[in-house]
Amino acid sequence: MAKKVLPLTNTQVKNAKPKEKEYSLSDGDGLSLRVKPNGTKMWVFNYTRPHTSKRANISFGVFPEMPLALARKQREEARELLAQKIDPKLQRDSERVDEANKKENTLEVVTRQWFELKQSEITPAYAEDIIHSLENHVFPKIGNHPITDITAPLVIESLKPLYKAGKLEMIKRICSRLNQVMVYATNTGLNGANPLSGIRQAFKSPKVTNNPTILPSELPNLMSNIADANIRKVTRYLLKWQLHTMTRPGEAAGARWDEIDEENALWVIPAERMKKRRGHSIPLTSQTLSLLEKLKPISGNSEFLFPSDINPRASANNSTANVALKRMGYQGKLTAHGMRSIASTALNEQGFDPDIVEAALAHVDKNQVRATYNRAQYIERRRKMMEWWSDFILESERKAV
Repeated sequence: MAKKVLPLTNTQVKNAKPKEKEYSLSDGDGLSLRVKPNGTKMWVFNYTRPHTSKRANISFGVFPEMPLALARKQREEARELLAQKIDPKLQRDSERVDEANKKENTLEVVTRQWFELKQSEITPAYAEDIIHSLENHVFPKIGNHPITDITAPLVIESLKPLYKAGKLEMIKRICSRLNQVMVYATNTGLNGANPLSGIRQAFKSPKVTNNPTILPSELPNLMSNIADANIRKVTRYLLKWQLHTMTRPGEAAGARWDEIDEENALWVIPAERMKKRRGHSIPLTSQTLSLLEKLKPISGNSEFLFPSDINPRASANNSTANVALKRMGYQGKLTAHGMRSIASTALNEQGFDPDIVEAALAHVDKNQVRATYNRAQYIERRRKMMEWWSDFILESERKAV
């Protein structure tokens, strides 16, 4: 008959003295107090591993930090796992790894991992806008939270100051970006699901406002204002360059001399500078080539057609054209991006092929247009259209005089 083990008492545990050699006091059901010669008292649970049938020990901690009652509780939890054929030591190791990963994979850490992939697909200016919005409005409040602890209520609460300030467009962008982060976390196994999929519903939607623009018939007045404006000469040329080439503000402001192919009268913008990450070629007209000649004495020794006034080694800021338009009295009436709409309206009214117009605006992949026209026809049709548009601008300048 097996000897019955009497449970330990708190007094026995407290009064257990160290001996020359290590010894153990059993509490029964695999739990014992191991007393070492240096006086350390450690709780040890001895059990049979379910899948190997080998004996193993697992430590529950040191007395008195781990009292008798808590050690017994851990023993019962371990026995419950064994009843389910789960090895308690392997389970604890797995939980420790999970906890370490949880502390390591915070929202900010995972977001920056996602951003490393995202920024290769977008323009540098857009990438900067994304990361700054998160650094300013998300990371300071919840960036150190484990990704697995991020919930919709937590994010909603963190965005309330923006909501109270009426910054609905910023909230919309942040919600979209955090959703993308959560999809990344889910797909990479860092999170079980995306808890932010419906977070936008917690806020009012911003009012949709198009970029203000003017009619083609108002172009003479604009050209007059550009000519008379109290702005730098390089800014004046930037406004004209963007208007003639129908480009976005950032594409025009960041134009580089090594992108200009004067021999073939083309401006070839590389994919990394385009919004949709597709290279874009723009036929240069006699008017835009003339602008280049005027720019060479000003910025011919710079990398950029329109260098920054503050730092000549950098390009003009994306907002330079907008600031100039506001100074000229166009706030709420016309933006730099809205100048593209003037061209679109004029060209469509003139009867140019809508696909060619959209391609000129970099809205349509040129390969889609080439399904109808071969490359030579495509460039020729683009060139004729751009020449008409430059002539239209020049005629508007004449009317303004």
